[in-house]
Amino acid sequence: MKVLKIDHLGIAVKSITKGKKFWGDVLGLWLEDSEAMAEEKVITTFFPIGESEIELLETTDPDGPIGKYLEKRGEGIHHIALRVENIEEALKELKEKGVRLVDEKPRKGAGGAKIAFLHPKATNGVLVELCER
Repeated sequence: MKVLKIDHLGIAVKSITKGKKFWGDVLGLWLEDSEAMAEEKVITTFFPIGESEIELLETTDPDGPIGKYLEKRGEGIHHIALRVENIEEALKELKEKGVRLVDEKPRKGAGGAKIAFLHPKATNGVLVELCER
């Protein structure tokens, strides 16, 4: 498996509008795009920083993954995404090594990326997303 870089940090927020005020207005980061992901019950928006990005995640449904996260833990870092060269090969290798996976096969992520999550119990409590663009 070849990890290329940290692709992005995902931050769960109650309001992307409020999040934009800090990341955009205060820090002066440029807002790349917002995208509704109906299957995931979330709206995402990205702020590029060099070769990586900050992703804000706002729930569209309290029963969705981000809604449940916010209810349980509040706002804050939700996941770290690592860009990999080949996500299918990475998942196969991790499974062979006994790493617990949330997704055994890649799914569609924001911006057309292929993504898959590793279970936090396998990663010392950090939700790790693999990403191929």
